[in-house]
Amino acid sequence: MWRSAASNLLTFMGLALLLLGGLVVWGKSTYSGAGPLAEAICLRIDRGSNMRVLSQSLEGRGAVSNAALFRIGVEYQDRTEQLKAGSFLIPKSVSMAQIADIITRGGANTCGTEIVYRIGINKTMVQIRELDPATETLVERANFQQGEDAPEVFTDVNARSGTRHRIALAEGVTSWQVVQSLSEIETLAGDLVDIPEEGSIAPDSYEVRQGEGRQSVLNRMMAAQEAILIEAWETRAEDLPLTAPQEALILASIIEKETALAAERDQVASVFVNRLKRGIALQTDPTVIYGLTEGKAALGRGLRRSELKKDTPWNTYLYRGLPPTPIANPGRDSIRAALNPADTKFLYFVADGQGGHAFATNLKDHNKNVAKWRAIEAERKKN
Repeated sequence: MWRSAASNLLTFMGLALLLLGGLVVWGKSTYSGAGPLAEAICLRIDRGSNMRVLSQSLEGRGAVSNAALFRIGVEYQDRTEQLKAGSFLIPKSVSMAQIADIITRGGANTCGTEIVYRIGINKTMVQIRELDPATETLVERANFQQGEDAPEVFTDVNARSGTRHRIALAEGVTSWQVVQSLSEIETLAGDLVDIPEEGSIAPDSYEVRQGEGRQSVLNRMMAAQEAILIEAWETRAEDLPLTAPQEALILASIIEKETALAAERDQVASVFVNRLKRGIALQTDPTVIYGLTEGKAALGRGLRRSELKKDTPWNTYLYRGLPPTPIANPGRDSIRAALNPADTKFLYFVADGQGGHAFATNLKDHNKNVAKWRAIEAERKKN
């Protein structure tokens, strides 16, 4: 009888082990296999949240098939205490294992809402964008000028813990403009005492933290420009009429203000390089404008003939060579163009009426291009 009982017990234990083994296999397969999520979702995790609450939320939203299994898998990977606050994009059909990785690895938010402060030449715009999980594209919710009354959506979004904040600098902004705009961004803290040297700030997009110091942000911008300039200087072309990186920065700032077309920056650069080599005055209007405004405002109109004769250190009609300082903060492409200009014999350029410029190697052809441009201007005034 005891033999029969022992046999039954062994059979039961064997079945139990088989069932347990099958359960483990099922659990691993379910945890690492494709999930049930039909469409991507944006998952927001508040500070102080825990894995139990989160797993139930994921199950309720259809991202995981079993909240308990998800918690067990995360615990097995020793990730329970690594939960990060923020907003994260959870793609469709993603596995539990992939979700665990998304919510514990940290880094920048990949979903939710962002506030972008776009510091431009004439004004600073504040843009609120939200990621649509279904299309994985950012959708604009509000756009207003800094200094205007902010819409209610800004107050709401700005108060959320998961909101991202970015500052985007346009190429060609001046250091004074950057400092003025940074001083008005309430997301940042602290004061800015000094205006950095012109040209020392890299136009780019910078993610900032709520309450981050203004000087800290500005230091990052300056460090980025220094790194760009060092890299570009090391790969400069031979036989340039530039003796130091600062001179390259000055030339790059002129190129930046003369053209917005990336495709012709190296040609514009070649005109100025050719003139410098021949000792011909650069005769570029943006330098005259900077002498009038010192970068503290956009001129907002065309230059007057009398202003072309105004004696300032930046007037390249009166003084040969480069001006004493940059006239704006140039972007990476303009710096590269200054140090690697196109191989041309161009000495002149003028607007072509189509957003670009017409180039010439001699004054006769240049005057023809100027006549064409004036005819276009005259026709536009009629209309």
